[in-house]
Amino acid sequence: MISLNNISHSYGNKVVLEDLNIDIEANKILCLLGGSGSGKTTILRIIAGLENPEKGELSIDNQIFSKDNNIIIPPNKRKLGFIFQDLALWPHFSVFHNIAFGLKEQKENNIRDKVHEILNYFEIQDLALKFPHQLSGGQKQLVAISRSLVLRPSILLMDEPLNNLDVKLKRRMLDYIKKLKQEFNLTIIYVTHDHKEAFAIADKIVILDKGKIEEIGTVEQIKQSNNEFVKYFLEY
Repeated sequence: MISLNNISHSYGNKVVLEDLNIDIEANKILCLLGGSGSGKTTILRIIAGLENPEKGELSIDNQIFSKDNNIIIPPNKRKLGFIFQDLALWPHFSVFHNIAFGLKEQKENNIRDKVHEILNYFEIQDLALKFPHQLSGGQKQLVAISRSLVLRPSILLMDEPLNNLDVKLKRRMLDYIKKLKQEFNLTIIYVTHDHKEAFAIADKIVILDKGKIEEIGTVEQIKQSNNEFVKYFLEY
């Protein structure tokens, strides 16, 4: 269980999160849904330890990770993967070395075997020696996911990872993400501005506007919401 309790955060004079409370169940997909500036990515960064919330408490499995402007568990000690919007693949590294990078940083054993295992899982063995500029959009997505999952995280954070894909490939990747939740026993927090993506994969959805929660619920609960902002947001 990931719990964000009374989280507030600002950038200068701009409040981006205000008294936020969210509980995220283990082995579920939670979608953070909202427009630009709603606070979605800031929540991911707080969970990852890349932002230090000014107020409130973040706990995972009843262990406090940050509290009231103090990071207690640093980012490198949190068992999570983060897939950024731009995927952040190293352009001068081959696919193999992109995936191996985190394992080397953590001084893991049997790095070659672990990389080949994940390459085989995603059926991208033939891409091992290629570089990011030689890959299609879908192939880059698989490499980014592989790079995160090779570290065997318990939590996977995904920040609008499918923005640049066509509709057909996006559907395929959404199916992949649902499958990964079960096969890798993952808790997934997925950020998107597209309610169709959220409806396709979410166990629970949080709709945000200007740093505040407008609605929390299952897909069916969100669809039936009487909240005026939610109804307006879902029209687009």
